[in-house]
Amino acid sequence: MKALILTLALACSLTFAGENPHIILVMSDDQGWGQTGYQGHPDIKTPHLDEMAANGLRFNRFYAGASTCSPSRATVLTGRSNDRTGVYTHGAPLRLQEKTIAQALAKAGYATGHFGKWHLDGLRGPGVPVLETDTHSPGAFGFEHWLTVTNYFDIDPLMGRMGEFEEFKGDSSEVAVAEALKFIEEKAKEQPTFTVIWYGTPHDPMVASGEDRAPFSHLSERAQNQYGEILAMDRSIGTLRSTLRDLEIADNTLIWFCSDNGGLKDVGEGTMGGLRESKGTMYEGGLRVPGIIEWPAQITEGMITEFPAGTVDIFPTVAEIVGLPEEARLQPQDGQSILPVIRGEKVKRAAALPFRHNDRGVLIRERFKLLFQGGKYELYNLVKDPAETTNLIESNLKIAKSMKSQWAKWNATVEASDAGADYPEGSVTPDQPERRFWYEDESYDSYIEQFKSRPEYSDWLKKHERHLKK
Repeated sequence: MKALILTLALACSLTFAGENPHIILVMSDDQGWGQTGYQGHPDIKTPHLDEMAANGLRFNRFYAGASTCSPSRATVLTGRSNDRTGVYTHGAPLRLQEKTIAQALAKAGYATGHFGKWHLDGLRGPGVPVLETDTHSPGAFGFEHWLTVTNYFDIDPLMGRMGEFEEFKGDSSEVAVAEALKFIEEKAKEQPTFTVIWYGTPHDPMVASGEDRAPFSHLSERAQNQYGEILAMDRSIGTLRSTLRDLEIADNTLIWFCSDNGGLKDVGEGTMGGLRESKGTMYEGGLRVPGIIEWPAQITEGMITEFPAGTVDIFPTVAEIVGLPEEARLQPQDGQSILPVIRGEKVKRAAALPFRHNDRGVLIRERFKLLFQGGKYELYNLVKDPAETTNLIESNLKIAKSMKSQWAKWNATVEASDAGADYPEGSVTPDQPERRFWYEDESYDSYIEQFKSRPEYSDWLKKHERHLKK
């Protein structure tokens, strides 16, 4: 009887009494738009993502903030185009002058935690534990608890918990979810939780267990490992969802899943689901990614939407849900709240969805996409031609002229932001670290020998041995 009373008391204590939902942002790394079961991939099975998509809101047109990882992550945290924030390319650091979703939610009473890949502190190379002394750690941007690595990570990872090294056994996705759930279980007893889980899967180098590779033994070794990693990632999502139910907080928990950019072109059939090109490009295959929101308290029936949304919309949406003050977000914002879409309302974007990355630009409206690269413009009707086979720039002059003008005006605001116009100081403060490999950072000098003994670093360090400090 005492055990029953204790069990009931624990279940009750884990259900936060307030109205604000628990929020979990989950992001895969280099997962292509077509790499899910619900998109009909010929080999990959993702039953847990499929169930999320069937029960929640599934986006047919969801976009990463850019075509590589760090820039997209910056858009998640700020609601702003990556070039506004100084994160121009992969491995670039996020400016400390930016305002983040974690900082805003912490002020609103949320417990905030980050688990997995970070890649916003200027450090390149395979993921190593983020150090306590890192001026651009998750803690600097509002996460009160973090267990992170600088970049991608694989099986049996070495991670940094608030700067302290910890070794783990098992698939990296399952490790990240298990640790995130410990955080949620502890904190949800007294307050709402904001949890960011950024996987290292299925980024190169891909290393799956023998058991997870087995269903794909008829494919190339590269495909076996990547698909095996996605299989394990999907399993971790199943663990996440089932544990939330066990804790009796699933109904009022919003889970937002997406990838950080398009997939890799050299793995196998179906990666981009028929879209043009892949990671690193500004075509649909480089920008459009899987996107799902599950929130049982608000989304009671599965929905599929053609509304063009993206990672830049996450902060504005959460801000409206939680009722964050206007000053919590730095202006201008490039995303918009998509809460009406979550509610099932028929709405259109208030403004085009904008992108700027590596001297290329994109504007996406309901139907049309303007692409600027190499000094030339391209125009596509994404509703009729999602594979971008026909450039309409010469045949649809009215739309082209309108979108070019819109692009020029928006781009001018990004130039001003990049120069620091949005910050109280009116300029960018000189506290940004350089974009560099971690072996070039003296903070890691004492760990180089330790890293040489680990398989995820040893081959990479051999390739860079002539650059290592003596």
